[in-house]
Amino acid sequence: MEWLNAVVQGTLLGGLYALFAAGLSLIFGVMRLVNIAHGDLIILAAYLGLTVTTVAGVNPLLALLLVVPAMGLIGYALQRGILNQTLGDDLLPPLLVTFGLSVILQNTLLEVYTADPQKMDAGALETASFDLAGLTLGVLPVLTFAIAVAVIWGLQWTFYRTALGRAFRAVSDNQDIAQLMGLNRRHIFGLAMALALAVTAIAGILLGIRTSFDPSVGGGRLIFGFEAVIIGGLGNLWGTLAGGIILGVAQTIGAKIDPGMQVLSGHIVFLLILAVRPNGLFPRISG
Repeated sequence: MEWLNAVVQGTLLGGLYALFAAGLSLIFGVMRLVNIAHGDLIILAAYLGLTVTTVAGVNPLLALLLVVPAMGLIGYALQRGILNQTLGDDLLPPLLVTFGLSVILQNTLLEVYTADPQKMDAGALETASFDLAGLTLGVLPVLTFAIAVAVIWGLQWTFYRTALGRAFRAVSDNQDIAQLMGLNRRHIFGLAMALALAVTAIAGILLGIRTSFDPSVGGGRLIFGFEAVIIGGLGNLWGTLAGGIILGVAQTIGAKIDPGMQVLSGHIVFLLILAVRPNGLFPRISG
């Protein structure tokens, strides 16, 4: 039962990792952009949520009503103002620019919020739990997993069942032809980044409720997100959820064996999967 509990808890943790990764997967799928600043943007969203909850005195989940659109606007402005100028056949310019953005975000957050760890207070939600088949499950982890499934389903539906999704796929397949057909690729890329950072806002708020954070922890969240994306398969949203679950289960089982192995065990599983399936377990499929 203890091992089963570790697997279940790892699965629920995988929902949070999938939220870290969903925006990365979407952006890579649409514009082949690897965003090194993604982890720091998650932490930015957490600090925005902290600010809203502190100033307005509301529950962190209600802060999503302000933080999600705010991060969406930041994403659109960032893509239109900076990142669109770096896109092309060479992958190096966007990597360098987003690395610079990561450094700027970390130092700005450090200046504004200091290096002291912070955490959002969600009240009874943080400790609430219920029993299921002999297992004790936390309400917050279950809610996080349910939100992750809903978000990824929503992204998948948007990508394959809406006009915006058709535009995403068109510019992803061939930017020049899409431009000739009347699509403004710069605007479409901006909308893709806005959607990705809206998801990032959800991840940041849930992270801030679950654990403490400070301006320096974005890099770790970026690594977990990258690993989940690559395990699942670049550009495959449901694969990203599977990758997050695999990573979460690997960590909880590693912690069960030896508490010091929690993070390391996830990295080892990632490397093993990468060695066997370099394109991930579920390479991108067309809809």
